Formats: sequence, structure tokens, C-alpha cells
Amino acid sequence: MATMADVERIAEALPDVAMKPAWGNRMWRVHGRGFVWERPLNRTDLAALGNAAPGGEIAAARVEHEVVKEAMVASEPDLFFTIPHFDDYAAVLIRLGAIGADRLREVIVDAWL
Repeated sequence: MATMADVERIAEALPDVAMKPAWGNRMWRVHGRGFVWERPLNRTDLAALGNAAPGGEIAAARVEHEVVKEAMVASEPDLFFTIPHFDDYAAVLIRLGAIGADRLREVIVDAWL
């Protein structure tokens, strides 16, 4: 089980990373580009997800391509999901309470790369 503290620790251990808030949440950037950030669900997200809306802390991470996002969501739906707001956007939402630290590190490093 991971937390936002793990996201912070992993992201800030990578070279050239700076945290700069965006939309009221922490976002970690490399060379000015966000790669992982806090992403609590808002009312619109909750309405779209209905009963499938997860509780707990949620992070978002960039992925290489929309196809990668779709593959992650399909193969590990207990860890990753998406919302309509992220349609056509290469990023995945992470259920931090379900993901282990090693898998989280892989996702964050891939996003950083």
C-alpha cells in the first residue's frame, strides 16, 4: 500500500525534479513538465464513476501513449483507472491504497522518463 508520501519520496529522488503546485495540488515536474501529481476526485469525476469511484488517495501519472494507458487500465484495473476528463490524454490515475511501492516506483520513473 502506497501513500502520497511515497509519491513525493520517489519523485523527489529523481534528477532535475521540482514540486510546483497546480490546481491546488502538488505536481512534480522535470524540466518544467509535470509527470506525476495529486489528483483527488471532484464531483464530476464521482458522478461519472458512480459506485466504481475509489476512496483514498489518488495520484495521476503521465504515460507514454494513450494505448499504454488503456493497457494499464485493462490489465491492472485494481491499481489504475481513468475518468472522462482524461479522455485523449496520456495519463493514468493510480489507487495509492492498492499499489505497492515497487510498482509505484516503476510508474513514476516511466512518467519521469
